[in-house]
Amino acid sequence: MQVHQQLFIAGDWIQPSTSATFDVISPHTEETIARVAEGREADMDRAVAAARAAFDTGPWPRCSAAERADVMARVLGLLQERAAELAITITSEMGSPISFSNLGQVMAANMLLDYYIQLARTFPFEEVRPGMQGPTLVRQEPVGVAACIVPWNVPLFTTMLKLGPALAAGATVVLKPAPETPLDALILADVLRAAQVPAGVVNIVAAGREVGEYLVRHPGVDKVAFTGSTAAGRRIGAICGEQLKRMTLELGGKSAAIILDDADVQFAVGGLLPAAIMNNGQACVAQTRILVSRQRSGEVIDALVDAVRTIQVGDPMDPATWCGPLAAARQRERVEGYIRIGRDEGARIACGGGRPAGLARGWYVEPTVFVDVHNRMRIAQEEIFGPVLAVIPYDSVDEAVRIANDSDYGLSGTVWTGDVDQGLEIARRVRTGTYTVNGFAMEFSAPFGGFKASGLGRELGPEGLSAYLEPKQINLPMGYEVQARQ
Repeated sequence: MQVHQQLFIAGDWIQPSTSATFDVISPHTEETIARVAEGREADMDRAVAAARAAFDTGPWPRCSAAERADVMARVLGLLQERAAELAITITSEMGSPISFSNLGQVMAANMLLDYYIQLARTFPFEEVRPGMQGPTLVRQEPVGVAACIVPWNVPLFTTMLKLGPALAAGATVVLKPAPETPLDALILADVLRAAQVPAGVVNIVAAGREVGEYLVRHPGVDKVAFTGSTAAGRRIGAICGEQLKRMTLELGGKSAAIILDDADVQFAVGGLLPAAIMNNGQACVAQTRILVSRQRSGEVIDALVDAVRTIQVGDPMDPATWCGPLAAARQRERVEGYIRIGRDEGARIACGGGRPAGLARGWYVEPTVFVDVHNRMRIAQEEIFGPVLAVIPYDSVDEAVRIANDSDYGLSGTVWTGDVDQGLEIARRVRTGTYTVNGFAMEFSAPFGGFKASGLGRELGPEGLSAYLEPKQINLPMGYEVQARQ
């Protein structure tokens, strides 16, 4: 069992203010695999003070964007060297299949960091505009100290969603990993130190919910970036609104995949399932509502059930595993509770619904397909965050769009069709932040975020960088010639 008794603050490993610890438990074996220091309020005070000093008097915000990009490139190189270690660590701490950890947890995080390295080198941090009385210099200045709070499902990737643009902008960061998944963040801390990121620019303190709220309220924090549940997002939003604190909230989802009658069913099901059950169903963008016309519902359900029954469930370290355990015992209880709710509401289980045979240990649930679902059922409206799919019939394309939009959420969605023009028109009508025709994608150069209860603000793309910048106008005398600089 690994034991980590220190916190990463001001560029070094320091002793925490108390002896409190978190146990990290393997979702596969249910055994404790690590014990790490738990940050408390006094530790957050030290972390914010370090980030505040690094921003107010340190070199980072005053470096050129190219200089920051060079440091970020060193971080990326070291992360790439430890990619296999990071993937194994994330699979160990939260149960993601190793194939997904390699690609979706680690490689995607590194690609995202690389995107912001390149963007930092080209982004117009200053721009000269003609004014009524002389030239105006518009500057994009770093927002200050950012509190970045990340969840347990894709810990390194959601960290990079925040850390990449924050570093590119010149902001400083206090990162709070989830108690369930602090181990990859410890590797990141080692990398930041080895890359000689200036002291205090990134501080990492694993902590629970109460200390996370303390961090959000902290007067030394200028911006909060949070990924997690909608309930927690509402709480954070209320605090930030009260304090007029900048915020980015990426919250829950209940995304709909519309399969049109002209779609190739085998292609649609084969492309849809990885987007529906990725990361053991623990993804905010998962396509968990599958909308099919009554005319072809039988054919689609048969193909979907046949495909789901072939999914290999088991040891997440096995490269052949496609669905591993849920991340925590409470998470399995939640998912099993929704399966009971679905039955009670009158939906029918076409496959799955129980615990896999031969897996007496580990927090496993069978991939499950519900049919005979209508969109007002709780299993169609509430985020389950597990490998549970609901097939919902429709009678017309207009009804399919209405059902897709009949949700408190609006994060992602897909449409499957033989007519891309028709798919594009549907994409324009569905109120969701990310949409794909005949596939599933999240493009790093484009904004990512949600409508409605799926969040506020955007990550990824130049929009994600702008979330860590404050625009400022400087008005100059007529005839003065000013040169914009990075």
